[in-house]
Amino acid sequence: MCSNYAIIMKFFKTSFLFLFLILFNGCLQSTALLGPGVTVIATGNIPQAGFQYGANSAIKNETGKDAITLVKDVVEEEQNKRKFNKNFKTMVKRRIEKARKKIDIN
Repeated sequence: MCSNYAIIMKFFKTSFLFLFLILFNGCLQSTALLGPGVTVIATGNIPQAGFQYGANSAIKNETGKDAITLVKDVVEEEQNKRKFNKNFKTMVKRRIEKARKKIDIN
């Protein structure tokens, strides 16, 4: 009996979330409440949802970007730095090899 209740509740939560996303897809001006709303529906943990909303709002106020965009930009910047470092090391190694060849020839 307990297993059936869990299945019914999971179905209810999923259906509610799906219906919510369909009905209010174009109505939200800010999606800042969407993540915490999903957290409350999925886990029932209201303090965690409140913290998530507060953190998202603080990030948005500080950087002007939402959390996902901020993380994406940081990761892309780190990848670009790594590419630059790799290309720079390759260039320096080639120059050293060319200099050594010139020194050995003369």
